[in-house]
Amino acid sequence: MDRSQVMLDVSGTRVFVVDDDADFRQSVSWLLEGAGLAVELFASAREFLAGYRERQGCVLLDVRLPGMNGLDLLRQLGARKAAVPVIVMSGHADVSMALEAIEAGAVAFLEKPFLKDQLIAGIAKAGEKAAQVAEVSARHRDDNVRVAQLTPREGEIMRLVVFGQPTKMIARRLGISVRTVDKHREHVLSKTGVHSLAELVALGVRLGMTAREGETDNDCRRLVGT
Repeated sequence: MDRSQVMLDVSGTRVFVVDDDADFRQSVSWLLEGAGLAVELFASAREFLAGYRERQGCVLLDVRLPGMNGLDLLRQLGARKAAVPVIVMSGHADVSMALEAIEAGAVAFLEKPFLKDQLIAGIAKAGEKAAQVAEVSARHRDDNVRVAQLTPREGEIMRLVVFGQPTKMIARRLGISVRTVDKHREHVLSKTGVHSLAELVALGVRLGMTAREGETDNDCRRLVGT
């Protein structure tokens, strides 16, 4: 990747640096601020957890920290489903540590000392990951807003459609006519802004409206609250 393009990609990114070495934190802060990035510094994992609020950016995280180590913090962020991407770094790295960090969710692993361009490239990669996560989150919010417009009956019918129930079975299950089911389904398509049953099913799947293998008709009734 061209260096100027990398610099352009990361400009304005916020980086949370978590490292117990004060001199390292300061030198990295100067380097990143000089590249046009916003920087926040933390001396420990617990200090970061106490001060961090969900914001777009990335974490530059040292493995060897007092108290909670970097890999433990990485796992904590994963357990909290934090959307922030993490770059793990270490001055005593080995292959198993790097693999452990990647498996725990790190987007990159840097061995100290590293070059400026390596750090900037890692942050650019983290920025791409953050943008992807933000896009998925925005789509999920939009999906929920569209489905929230449905009446309770329309919501029942959408769930049954996503569950794979044919129109006649839906009508029989809910004690209404096939024509009424069709009318409600038209309203569901209109309100959710989809143009086909396939798109409606895809929307339902994204929101978790799917049946698990082995579920029965009674499970289906419980799914829709009937």
